[in-house]
Formats: sequence, structure tokens, C-alpha cells
Amino acid sequence: MNNDELRALLEAKTKQYNNPRFISDDPILVVHRFSKKEDIEIIGILAATIAWGNRLSIIRSANRLVETMEGAPHHFLLNHQPGDLKRLENFVHRTFNASDLLFFISALQSIYRDHGGLHEVFTRGFSLGNQAPGAIAHFRKVMLAHDHLPRSAKHISDPMSNSAAKRLNMYLRWMVRKDDAGVDFGLWTNINPALLSIPLDVHTGNVARKLGLLTRIQNDQRAVQELDTVLRSFDPDDPVKYDFALFGMGAMG
Repeated sequence: MNNDELRALLEAKTKQYNNPRFISDDPILVVHRFSKKEDIEIIGILAATIAWGNRLSIIRSANRLVETMEGAPHHFLLNHQPGDLKRLENFVHRTFNASDLLFFISALQSIYRDHGGLHEVFTRGFSLGNQAPGAIAHFRKVMLAHDHLPRSAKHISDPMSNSAAKRLNMYLRWMVRKDDAGVDFGLWTNINPALLSIPLDVHTGNVARKLGLLTRIQNDQRAVQELDTVLRSFDPDDPVKYDFALFGMGAMG
């Protein structure tokens, strides 16, 4: 296929998958339980952090997080008492365990009390270089400034170490992209969607290679940059909308 044909295919597949039906078996389903901005941000970052493995398992674990925080993530984050944290002690999702969750709760509390919230932290990150890898690296730096076990650092991807940072790029898509499809939230209107990077995983990578959009074999930051360049040539204003097409074709046929 030539570029015009590829773009037409991606546009059609984006329209096919970027709709409320996509939500029903995707981790974003749990985030759509909320309407308050801060609740969406907080459960969003937690759901994105544990978003690997079977999607139904991710949704179950994310719903457990909501229950643990009594259905009010922002209020829980700012007002929980030490005894309230005991209910977190049995949480586990794959390699993300209770000690990791306790670190996230503590660090996110600090972000909302001392740094103006997740929106402000990522806004500052984008202002440092107008690119998603730098914004993610800034968020990681702010989080890891808080006391943590060495094991917990691996749950915050580092694009500066060549990680594709799939889950955090997905989170940024949720928070920044705005359209009328009803999937992404578009809460952070001061961040330009043109600056976002594709959430590259095995599905998007395999489809991108099959279509000739990506040549790099590894799903790493260099592959993200290669694919970003191609997708921005198709739509410079909203390149990550094609995540729906690439992921959908790979995961759902």
C-alpha cells in the first residue's frame, strides 16, 4: 500500500474502534466510572500502571483499587488515616504488589499536596521540552523523589533508558486527547495532542510492522520515535488517535 492507502486504512480503523464499544473490555472502563477531574487522573494513573497482561484481569484489579479507596480516589489520597492503609496490604496484580501500591499512594499524595496534582506535574514536564518522553521522565523524577523500595521504580517506565513507556503514553492519551467519540477524556486541554507518543505494545508494534510503518524490531523508545514520525505525517495534530486502529487490528482483528 502507498501512503494514501495506509492513511485511509488507519482512518477507517480508527473510526471503527474509537467508540464506546471499545471501553467495555479496556482498562479505561474503570476510569469512566468517575466524573471528578482528580478522581479520573488518580485512578487513571493507577489503572495504567497495572495495565499489562489479560485486560479483564486488569479491569478486575483496577476495580479492587477503587473499592480499596472507598470509591473516592482523590478524597482517599488526601484524607486517609494510617489504619486505612491496612486494606491495601493484600493487593497484588502480577508483579505490582502492596509495597508498590503503598509507595504510589504516598507519592501521589505528595504530588497533590505539594506539586499541584498530576496535571501540573505533566504540564511542567511538557514545558521542559515539548515532548512526551521528557514529560514522562519528569513525572518519574517527581515520583521517585519520594521514599520507595528499589523494586517500585520499575513500575514507572523510563523513556530516557529507551523504554517505550507504553502505559504512561496510554495514560497521556486518556488525559489529553479530546474528540466526540467518548473514549479519551481530554481533560488536560493545555497540553497539545500533537506532542503525544504512540502507546507501543506487542499488538500495535506487530501491526505497524506488517503494514510497513515500523522497521525496528524491538518495542522500545527508538521504535516509538520511528512510528511517531510516520503517524504524524498522516495527522500532525492528533497522531496517537491511530493507536485505536493499530491496537484494534492487532488485538481484536
